[in-house]
Amino acid sequence: MKITKAHINKLEDYLWEIPKSFKPQMRVPARVLASEPLLDAIMEDRSLMQLVNVASLPGIVGASLVMPDVHEGYGFPIGGVAATSYPEGAISPGGIGYDINCGVRLMVSDQKIHAIRDNLEALAKELYTQIPSGMGKGGQIRLSSQDMDTVLSKGAQWAVHKGYGTEEDLAFMESKGRLPNADPSKVSDMAKKRGSNQLGTIGSGNHFVEVDYVEEIYDEGIAEAFGLYKGQVVVLIHTGSRGLGHQVATDYIRKMMSAMPKYHIEVPDRELCCVPFNSSEGQDYFKAMCAAANFAWCNREVISWEVRTAWQNIFGPEVVPLKLMYDVAHNIAKIETHKVNGQEAEVIVHRKGATRAFGPGFEELPDAYKEQGQPVIIPGSMGTCSYVLAGTEKSGKLTFGSCCHGAGRRLSRTAAKKQVNAPVLKERLKEEGIYIEAGSFKGIAEEAPIAYKDVNMVVDTVQDSGIAKRVAKLRPVAVVKG
Repeated sequence: MKITKAHINKLEDYLWEIPKSFKPQMRVPARVLASEPLLDAIMEDRSLMQLVNVASLPGIVGASLVMPDVHEGYGFPIGGVAATSYPEGAISPGGIGYDINCGVRLMVSDQKIHAIRDNLEALAKELYTQIPSGMGKGGQIRLSSQDMDTVLSKGAQWAVHKGYGTEEDLAFMESKGRLPNADPSKVSDMAKKRGSNQLGTIGSGNHFVEVDYVEEIYDEGIAEAFGLYKGQVVVLIHTGSRGLGHQVATDYIRKMMSAMPKYHIEVPDRELCCVPFNSSEGQDYFKAMCAAANFAWCNREVISWEVRTAWQNIFGPEVVPLKLMYDVAHNIAKIETHKVNGQEAEVIVHRKGATRAFGPGFEELPDAYKEQGQPVIIPGSMGTCSYVLAGTEKSGKLTFGSCCHGAGRRLSRTAAKKQVNAPVLKERLKEEGIYIEAGSFKGIAEEAPIAYKDVNMVVDTVQDSGIAKRVAKLRPVAVVKG
């Protein structure tokens, strides 16, 4: 059955619902956080039908949800959020994605954009030299089997211990850069082999390292607490667990497809394969997912060291080092406490292309941000702006403490390549003061601004719905892509 506007009820401004009566298998309603123009765009692909299918997961509570940057994904839509009852509710690899703990971090400098404009092209080239990028590209670090297990157990702590970061960095990462439930023995040898030389690499696709400046401040108080000011140069890093995380997902999707009959689980789409969280298969996957998440945090920490090295090479040894403002995951599952039917309950929150957006007072926040709420980092696309937001109390009531994670794709990679002349785009961006360094023109074409939704519309929706506050707008000046 095709979903039309007639099937969708408006609950409030920016919140829409497909009732659970729409399809017999639905256990909860399916909800969409979007403005009406964005809702119309969302209806052009299979995102809403995927959202409806997610509402059939065993143990799902509240509602299945999508953010305004939603687009079609594997099983779950990208931009999807689902909470299942703990400990017997389902855990589904499709609700986390293949790139486990793909996430974003923002580093801040003490430099102003006007002071470094003449160095931007050189900085872009130096970043490209220091940071390995591209499909399957390995880095300088070769992990022994013992080191690999330590990375999977300790996450970013391994990088700090080895001199690739600082103790202060750990305080400004979600979960301090480590999930304690990780078990390296649940990660296959093939996954470990794929990740053995990929620490400190960004890979391909929509991953990047980007130099921006703060173009606009919307909330002076929160911006000051976050260490942001107008004209300041900052660096965004977007990548995840690379081939290791992809292999973990592949391994456990195969296992869960075989295990579902044992638990009498039927789903409307095989890509939603799942098992009870407290089953042996569910526990094995969760422990492997936590290990892959730790690898991703360690990866972003090593990339930060490479960025700091490039920064020092361009601006000299006396330059003030870049400081980590925050690091957030947007492909992950976590055990959290939320209100369900008016009662506090532990749930397994799946976020796939969605960011935590907890409000002020959240216990896991660094002390410096406790009164402001969690930083939410929303990258746009090269050539457009990105945003820093702060989570609010309303996100806890409306979206299990979640927010969007980016602009959201509008065109497939294949469609983008057909429509974009990459050399022309690269030259045009250079004329606009944005320097692009990439391993191929293919990567530039696939990630062209035309391939993405308008990030301003997405962020306006999030702001106006009340689940996060705009803090600052960032404008790109140099981009490194795979």
